[in-house]
Amino acid sequence: MTKEYVKGDLPEKAAILQRDGETYAIAPHIPGGIVYPETLRKIADIAEKYGAAALKVTSAQRIAIVGLKEEDLDAAWGELGMSPGAAIGLCVRSIKICPGTTFCKRGKQDSVGLGLKLDKKYHGMQLPSKFKMAVSGCPNSCSETSIKDLGIMGTAKGYNLTVGGSAGPSPRLGDLVAKDLSEEQVLDLVEKIINFYKGYGKPKRLGKVIDEIGIEKFKEEIGL
Repeated sequence: MTKEYVKGDLPEKAAILQRDGETYAIAPHIPGGIVYPETLRKIADIAEKYGAAALKVTSAQRIAIVGLKEEDLDAAWGELGMSPGAAIGLCVRSIKICPGTTFCKRGKQDSVGLGLKLDKKYHGMQLPSKFKMAVSGCPNSCSETSIKDLGIMGTAKGYNLTVGGSAGPSPRLGDLVAKDLSEEQVLDLVEKIINFYKGYGKPKRLGKVIDEIGIEKFKEEIGL
């Protein structure tokens, strides 16, 4: 008796099964959500060519091509010529970035420059659980730093860093662990936090790890 094939996500094709149980969505990586006209045209052309149901701007600052047939996935990726966004799996999913001093009149710090450095180094890195980052250029916190595993918020004096935030079914606000940091200090502290988290080993979001060991112990582990 042959086993019935049940469709699911296709991680090897960076494709997420949709509600219809038949089609898939793919989301090319767009660092910081900064995209130019030629890329938008390419995405739109491919969506049209392969009969996508819609294009969806995601909360991770990507553009998902929704409703592709499984047999078209390889061709669509090949024609896009873009790397996949880390939309599934136990890894650094996204680094959400506000416009900062690059574009926004309210920006206090260069969230775009810092965020793109973090994206280049950490996006897609395998970790014990999913992990989200955000960088905001001012206290308006348009990238929602307080509900990310690691949030970096610009102020007039530098960057403040929070850890352990999450949304979803068990929401948690991040704990403030450092204030008035330079960009170099932020990058150093992020590296220490990632290394600690990788070494902890348990498949839990960072906020649950902090709740388990206590914020003071966590700060001690990362040298604060």
